[in-house]
Amino acid sequence: MILYKKNAIVTGATRGIGKEIALRLAKLGANVAVCGRDEAQLIKTGKELSGFGTKIILKNGDLTEKGFARNFVEDSAEQMGGLDIIINNAGMSFTRPFKQCTEEDIDTVLTLNVKVPFTVCKTALPYLLKSTYAEIINIASVTAHKGYPEQALYSASKHALAGMTKSLAAEYYDKGIRIHLISPGGVYTDMVALARPDLSKEELILPSDVADVAEFILTHRTNSVIDEIEMHRANKQPFI
Repeated sequence: MILYKKNAIVTGATRGIGKEIALRLAKLGANVAVCGRDEAQLIKTGKELSGFGTKIILKNGDLTEKGFARNFVEDSAEQMGGLDIIINNAGMSFTRPFKQCTEEDIDTVLTLNVKVPFTVCKTALPYLLKSTYAEIINIASVTAHKGYPEQALYSASKHALAGMTKSLAAEYYDKGIRIHLISPGGVYTDMVALARPDLSKEELILPSDVADVAEFILTHRTNSVIDEIEMHRANKQPFI
């Protein structure tokens, strides 16, 4: 009952990790606002979320478009009557030899993986400061801590997200906001299944595994702080 009637935002919630976390929050009694570019998939996710009887808000659009992220947060807060939980999950992977990367590539990757969570966090802060149970979870990647070939831009974006998360956690701890980073290794999603049919679920983390960690963080709020959690399968090379 800890999350009952809490108001949550989950970005990138139409598939994979984001969808699994959104479903878990709704199951635990939270009101959930989600956004996505794929309208059909967003509606499908909304129907699944509505089965738990909590308030569900759907907003179709692109988080990288100017003003969309800010409006999504503000509209969701107004409709739900405040904000308690922010899950920054939206992001993109990017694999390319460094010598082939362009300035346009780094703008694209950093916009979604860094600027969007920055905007979401900053817009949500006034609402979170009014909450008695304010939590932010940013979903990063194992590449926020380790380097892999052809992952320079992606790794740079996740390092940036990790740094921002740690700084915010320190800055807002005394103000009652708990801020965490989860860094999964390879996660078995529909996208990965299509891209790498040679990989099996047994070799990768499942979206439900990440949702389990998010649930633990959100339901075990104490004076202690989980700075970050890095997830991977034992003795397995992460697939990014």
